[in-house]
Order: sequence, then structure tokens, then C-alpha cells
Amino acid sequence: MTAKSSIETGFNKFRERRDSEGLLVDPILLICSFSLLFVGLIMMTSASISVADKNFSDPFHYINRQLIFACVGLLAGFIVWKTPLHFWDMVRPILLVAGLLLLVALVIPGVGHTVNGSTRWIRLGSVNIQISEIIKIFIVIYLAGYLRKHYAVISESWRLMLVPIALLMLIAGLLLMQPDFGSTVVVSITVFSMLWFAGVKLRFFTMLSLLSGIALAFVAYSEDYRIQRLTSFIDPWKDRFDSGFQLSQSLIAFGRGEWFGVGLGESVQKLGYLPEAHTDFVFAVLAEELGVIGAIVVICLFACIAWRAFSIGRRLQMRKEYFGAYLCYGLGAGLIFQAYVNIGVNMGVLPTKGLTLPLMSYGGSSMVMSCVAIAFLLRADYELRYQFSEDSKERRAS
Repeated sequence: MTAKSSIETGFNKFRERRDSEGLLVDPILLICSFSLLFVGLIMMTSASISVADKNFSDPFHYINRQLIFACVGLLAGFIVWKTPLHFWDMVRPILLVAGLLLLVALVIPGVGHTVNGSTRWIRLGSVNIQISEIIKIFIVIYLAGYLRKHYAVISESWRLMLVPIALLMLIAGLLLMQPDFGSTVVVSITVFSMLWFAGVKLRFFTMLSLLSGIALAFVAYSEDYRIQRLTSFIDPWKDRFDSGFQLSQSLIAFGRGEWFGVGLGESVQKLGYLPEAHTDFVFAVLAEELGVIGAIVVICLFACIAWRAFSIGRRLQMRKEYFGAYLCYGLGAGLIFQAYVNIGVNMGVLPTKGLTLPLMSYGGSSMVMSCVAIAFLLRADYELRYQFSEDSKERRAS
């Protein structure tokens, strides 16, 4: 027996035992998600103490808010987990229209809240709601239902593919008006991933990907600040006190961390050297304090979540539960792509983008919607195993 077949046999036995024991959730997915949430809260606390004390005279200002966001996210996730997937399939047009209206509202003067030149938030009291985080989930829900409806012919019909492409162009245009190039890329990759899993033929997929790549490249080079970001990450040390400052400080954090890190709470870069240390660059602080080993563990945890998402989706597709399958594919692709883009930015592999690290970066919208995405995956797995157990009972009864 080969190593691959041994691993597959082990996973199959684990799955059968898990199904027979009637567990309510996928334990691997749940453990990985809570591990990232727990590590994220610890690292966010460490990364934010200095800036919180400086700005608010309260070193625990950001972590107190993040704990509230996490509780809201867990509550929202629990509600999603308790709600059958067919309900979301029924209300998907409402969710899509609501998401589009929120995006349109951002361009109305006086409605959107502007931070650092970008109008991406709607302010409710002391809380800023980032609409792009919401639309990332709503577009997946809508397309999952659309692909479920046309799964048998979507691969052969250009006409049917025009709907998701037109929808993507509309959302991308509204996101770029904020501007939010990073979220535009994430939404684009998510949509194309769902089309790929739906069986769109390679020639169609290649042509669409090529046209989208050209469009995104044109947008990237249409603004001076985007060109500066694209060029500065290639050699951040060339202008390390201006355009390359943030990335060079992030790389210094990685260099200081070495294999095992300088120790929890011992980061120097978070002390005013690394901008946005508790939001977009929390992974750099993690690498400095926990080292390469800690960074690899986090990367593996995200990979494990993606593996579970795609595995659940594949099993649902085999049982012809297409809405749940495409939902898992879209959410899994969106989560892993956003996470690895953020990690790539922190490591200097990709140009700087304003994308959070799911379940770890500071931010209420990102935290809540990340919890909701995980809850959808858990619900899909629950319905898959519930159906599995009912089928098994029927077979035994017959």
C-alpha cells in the first residue's frame, strides 16, 4: 500500500467514525478556525498595545473592541449554522440587491466614511462597517444558487456565463470607485474559482481570465499610487524611508524573528516603526515574535481550512447538493486567497494591498464576516453528514 492510499484510507476511516458518532461539526475545521481566532487575538493584542496607548491612553483599547467583534461574529456564525442552506438559496436575490445598494450608498456624498483617502465604510455610531467584506459573502451566496440552477449547461453556454461576468464587472466598478483594488481582486478570483469548479470549459475560462487580467492590469497602472506600490515592493530598500517604508519594516520584523522568534510581546517593529501593525501587517509581528515556525503553523491552519472547504464541497457535489457545493468552493477560495495575499504582502512577495488577514487582523467587519464564512462551511458539512446518516438508516431499514 502506497503512502497516498494509506493517508486516504485513514481519512476515510476518520470520516466514517465521525459520521457514525453523530458529531454536530467538522472537528478539524472547527479546531483550525478557533486556533486562528485565538492566535489572532493574542497577536493583535501584542501588536496594538503601543499604538492604543499612544492614541487612546488605553493599551487595551483595540483588543477590547476586537473581543466584542469576535463575540458578535460568533453569535452571527451560530445563527448561520442553525439556518438551513435552502433558506439562503431562497433569499439570495435579496442579499445581492442589498449588497449592491450598500456599495452604491458609499458613493453618495455624506454617506460613506473616508479613511486615508478611501471611502469603504459606513459609520454607525462608533463602528465602521466595511461593505466590501459583506459583498464578498453575498456574491458567493448568489452565484452558488445561480450555478446550482444552471449546473448542467453552464459549461456550454456563453449566454449563461454573461450573468456572473456582468455582475462581477458591476461590483468591481463600485469597489474601484472607493477605491478598493485589493477587494476587487479577491472578488474576481472568487467568482472565477466558482466558475472553474462549475465546469466551465478551459478555453472559456482562459479567455475570461486573460481579459480580466488585462482589465485589472490597466486599472493597476491607471493611478500613480498603484504604480508606486507595484514598483516599490520589488526593491523596498531603494526608497525605504518613503514608498518602501512599510514593506522594509515588515521585512525587518521577519528578519528579527528568525526560526523561533524573539518571544511573545517582545516585538520592536510594533513600537511605531511598522505602520498598521495590528491590522494589515499583524502577520509580520507574529513572524517577529513567534518566528518562522509560528508563521508556518498559521499558513498551515489556513491551508487546512481550505482543504476542508473544498473536501466538503466535493462531497456535496457528488451527492448533487450543488448549492452547498458551490458555496463551499467560493468561500474556501475567497478565504484562502485573501489570507495568502495578506501573507504575501507581509513577506514582500506581493504589492501592498489593504486586505486584512481573516480571523486575525483588527477590524469588526472582517472578523464578523470571517466567522460567518466558517459557519456556512460548518453548516454545509452538518447537512452533508445529516443526509449521510439518514441515508444509512434507510438502507439499514430496507
